[in-house]
Amino acid sequence: MVTKGQILEAIEKFFAADARTVDFTGRKANSKQEAIDGQKQTVELIQKVNEISVHRVGVGDDVTFAEFIFDLDMKDGSKIYWHEIIYSVWKNGKIVFEEYYKGL
Repeated sequence: MVTKGQILEAIEKFFAADARTVDFTGRKANSKQEAIDGQKQTVELIQKVNEISVHRVGVGDDVTFAEFIFDLDMKDGSKIYWHEIIYSVWKNGKIVFEEYYKGL
């Protein structure tokens, strides 16, 4: 879903109501709704998605890791190129904690 640009929909579908997130800037969310609200603010700033791709995925006992590239043109004329690792902890089929690491 994320590679198709359905970031908000993925949060809605896969996050538990009390899911917590933290990103590499220190921004935190303490619920699914806070995560949706924070991502919505970011999504609204995007002019064009050039690429969202996943390169590697790791799966363990209730833990997943995914390596993504986000290449975005923003409405203010800037460009964002994120290499990001997303670490997710799952419980009962829902994400309860997610942390975002900035790649190289």
